[in-house]
Amino acid sequence: MARKFWLFKSEPDCYSIDDLKRHGTTHWDGVRNYQARNMLRDEIKPGDGVLFYHSSVQPPGIVGLAEVSRSGYPDHTALNPESEHFDPKATDENPIWYMVDVRFVSKLPKMLTLPDLKREPGLENMMVTQRGSRLSIQPVSSHEWKTIQRMISKLE
Repeated sequence: MARKFWLFKSEPDCYSIDDLKRHGTTHWDGVRNYQARNMLRDEIKPGDGVLFYHSSVQPPGIVGLAEVSRSGYPDHTALNPESEHFDPKATDENPIWYMVDVRFVSKLPKMLTLPDLKREPGLENMMVTQRGSRLSIQPVSSHEWKTIQRMISKLE
């Protein structure tokens, strides 16, 4: 199966690229959107590339690269009443929510901001550049991945 590519959004005050760099690997928990859940459960596989995107900052943008290290498995935070991600409808038999593990690859020397992405030819159809695109897990085409890799190489 061909390697796929994704953009994972995180608010840096919740979990930043520096946190991932420090930890090396983490589980990507707390996703509570069914479309994103389905991608985590069914499509995202070890070896897939991840653009780590800081959201809810001005400007938002890509700050690093990661790689999926474990396929989707039940998100245990949904079962924990102490967790902010608790879902009383989730059970061991019907976990509802899923997560994957990701490992740190690199931190960019400088953020590729959303305005940078919107200006780059070839990224016009990238989901994150579309108005109203709020999904926290987004597919990235191989063409978009290659375009962003070229942009990253110019940062160094």
